[in-house]
Amino acid sequence: MPNTLPGVLSLIAPLSLAVMLATLGALSRRLGRVTHARPYYLGFHAAALLALAALTVHVLDLAQPVPVEAERSLPWATLYNALLAASVTLGLGVGWRYWSWLLAERD
Repeated sequence: MPNTLPGVLSLIAPLSLAVMLATLGALSRRLGRVTHARPYYLGFHAAALLALAALTVHVLDLAQPVPVEAERSLPWATLYNALLAASVTLGLGVGWRYWSWLLAERD
């Protein structure tokens, strides 16, 4: 029986990213209601969905029977990394747009 612990532990990163982005989306939604801001928080939820899609791709990749000598398939790894990168980039862009007022200099 192969050691599946590293595979299972690698599921924590996209799952924690999705939870963090969903939490930021919920906080931003509540702030947006008070300040009557545009609903940029939907970008956080879209980024969380991208992270969950990356998690799904990774689970499907881990479910494939792979010999010990072989490495994981390149298309699955590329799709996983692309989804994760898109999730982080979208979350960063929305976060910068929505929360940049915290960094603004006030006199």
